[in-house]
Parts: sequence; C-alpha cells; structure tokens
Amino acid sequence: MTATVQSSETTDSLARDALERDSFVTPADKPPQRLFVPGPTDVHPATLAAQNMPMIGHRSDELESLFRKCSEQLQELYHTEARVFTVAASGTGLQEAAVLNAVGGRVVNFVNGAFSQRWHDVSVGCGKEAIAVDAPWCTAVKPELVEEALRAALADGPVDAITVVHNETSTGAASPVDAIAECVRRVSQDTLILVDAVSSFSGVKLPFDEWGLDMLLTSSQKALAVPPGLAFAAVSDRLMERAGTVSNRGWYFDLLQLEKYRQRSTTPATPAISLLRALGVQLDRIFAEGLEARYARHAYCGQMSREWAKANGFGLMAERGYESDTVTTVENSRGLDVGALNRYLGARAMQIADGYGPYKGKAFRIGHMGEVWPSDLECLFGAIEAFAAGTA
Repeated sequence: MTATVQSSETTDSLARDALERDSFVTPADKPPQRLFVPGPTDVHPATLAAQNMPMIGHRSDELESLFRKCSEQLQELYHTEARVFTVAASGTGLQEAAVLNAVGGRVVNFVNGAFSQRWHDVSVGCGKEAIAVDAPWCTAVKPELVEEALRAALADGPVDAITVVHNETSTGAASPVDAIAECVRRVSQDTLILVDAVSSFSGVKLPFDEWGLDMLLTSSQKALAVPPGLAFAAVSDRLMERAGTVSNRGWYFDLLQLEKYRQRSTTPATPAISLLRALGVQLDRIFAEGLEARYARHAYCGQMSREWAKANGFGLMAERGYESDTVTTVENSRGLDVGALNRYLGARAMQIADGYGPYKGKAFRIGHMGEVWPSDLECLFGAIEAFAAGTA
C-alpha cells in the first residue's frame, strides 16, 4: 500500500459506494457486530456453521477438492501466480517459517511496533544473526530508513532477507511496502523481502507479483473474518530456491516439504478440516462482494473512524498519511477510563481494544475489518459518545 492522503473526489466516491451497498445488506446477511478489536473479528453465521459439517478423511478426494478451491481463490486474493501455502498455525508460525527457510546467514528486522518486534525475537530464537532496526512506534517504516540500514548491513557481508510488518496492529501505522520492496531490489538483488500482512490482508489490496515480494504472510482471524487457527503465505520462486540452500529448516514449516504436498492439494500433517470448510465459505462470500468493493469498504471505514475521532476531540496515534485502513488507534485525549468504557460497551454487546503495551490507557484501538460496515461503526461511535457524555 502506498500511504497517501486520498483526494476528496476519491473519498466521496468511497463514501457513496460503501453507504449505498450497506443500505442493501439485510440483517440476515449482516448480523450486528460485537468485536471492534483488531482481531479476532466477528465471523458470519454461514462461515461459522460450515465448521459443523461432518468430518472427512484428510487424504480424501473431497478434502483435496476443497483445498484446491481455497488455494486458487487465495492466489486471486493475493493477486499472484505464485504458490500460496495454507498451514494450521497462527501468523507468528509463518514468521518463523519465513526465517527458517529464507535466512541462512543474516536478516535485518525493521521494528516499529509490537509485532515487528516479535519477528525480530523469532529471528533470534531461530538462531539467526538478526539485526534490529528501530523506527518510533506509531510511525511507518520508510524506504529511506530501509536503504540506509540495508547498505550499512551489506558493508559487513550479505543480507539474506529483510522483514517488515505492513500493518502494525499495535499502533495502526501502515508502511509503504511497495516502495520498500523497490528500494530493497535496487540496493541488493539477493536480499529477500518478507512481509507480515496479518491485520491488513484482504482488507487492503496487496499485489504480491506486482510488488515483487518474496513472502507475504497472514492469518485467518483478522480481515479475512475466519475463526483463528489458519495461516497463509504467498511465496516466490526465488525464496523456494533459497530454501533449498538453507539447512535446519525444521519439519513442520519446511517450505520444500509443504510444496510437495501442496502440489497434491493437501498438507504434510493433518489439516484443520473444519477451518478449511469455514474458509471455503468465507472466500466465496468475499468474492461475491467483489475485491475492489471490499477494499473500498475498508478504506471508507478507516476514513470514517479517523474523522469521527478528530470530530469528537480525540487525537490519532498513527503518523499522518500512514494510517491503517483496518485498525485505527485513537489517542485518549479526553482521558476516558478505557476499562470502564469497555464494560459499558460490553453491556451493549460491543468491544474495542485498549492501547497496546506502553499505550495502555493512553489510547484505544478500533478494528474496522472483516465484516464491519459503516452502519456498524455508527452504532459503536454512538455508544462511545454516550459513555463520554455520561462521564464528563
């Protein structure tokens, strides 16, 4: 995503489109939203119900057909001709897979929040020579920082890969991955580009092939709006080639082994059959909405959240021009008791997230991803305003 402030014409178009489609969604199609946290998100009843279907053999034709269908749809959602792996794990599991398969020597981890810090911790835990490059929390990782840090690291020898989180769930800051990837390719053709898009994938367009990425990972419980437990990654040919030269890739996350089974539309270990059933239903729902329409809805909900915060006396934590379209971190400028606010919202079957780590109590996070529509946010904002008025 190139983080730029949208023109008023684009904003108006998004507003008309999202609001018009929202008015045609029936209550049966869109049950009331409860979770306005940045994951896990509410799951549509039809998607939830798919998990209740009978078990099937994990080496059956039916399972392989389901797996193949989901894989093809995920490729389209990734905007890629490359392979997409599906594993029973969290997004963190695929952070580990990325490091184990792409890095034989050194990796540069760009850290601008809690989950990019986790990727550095994973790199260290995997025994890699991991170089952490810090950017202030609530800011984006920018190409200038990437170029400076990568050139400095290359002075001491090859750098196998860089890691960056596209959408820092802890702060609501989105980094311009397209420009970062262009920078890395210009500085070092041999350095792989590994991207975590856990809280943005399917809410924001991330064209894997066009941007020349090597791994783009995500998980099921955020914008995809599938129950937790699955993780996905698009992986380039050159990362697969690199993996063949890296020893100690482990077993569960060995991409070469996963590829052998993927070509047979299955996984080396028993897949999470019920979750795959849910995924199949939800992917159909996503494509029924339309990808561009879905991206527009998320963009409008992000804009709506930011405008509401500013209009009601709150600040925004994320750096201007780099705000996420799936989670807004609101500065608690009015000194609300976030715990009490959540208890008030809970009595009305809603929930937001407190600020993360050092921002606990100083901010709150509003997730507007997955099944969230503008009318859902209107309900949430009305409740927050009522609480604030009652405690003023």
